[in-house]
Amino acid sequence: MKWQEVRNQHPNQWVLVEALKASSHNNKRKIEDMAVISEHTNSTNAWKGYKELHLANPGRELYIFHTSNEKIEVVEDKFTGIRRRNPQ
Repeated sequence: MKWQEVRNQHPNQWVLVEALKASSHNNKRKIEDMAVISEHTNSTNAWKGYKELHLANPGRELYIFHTSNEKIEVVEDKFTGIRRRNPQ
């Protein structure tokens, strides 16, 4: 499903979607095809659904968007965490 179809079918909702086909260019993720997992009237419930699914299936590419947005943009942020050695 394309974003415009999602917007038409789920107006003014928070949607939890799974990217079915996506690509990366210039640190931006372009979602070409997606499936709506659930819709929510508020972001809190959408995040609860996201957390449950992500914990059960961390390999799935899940996102939350509000359908009032004409376009969606996902910026890829490279993780630059700090490594700690365990003292022995």
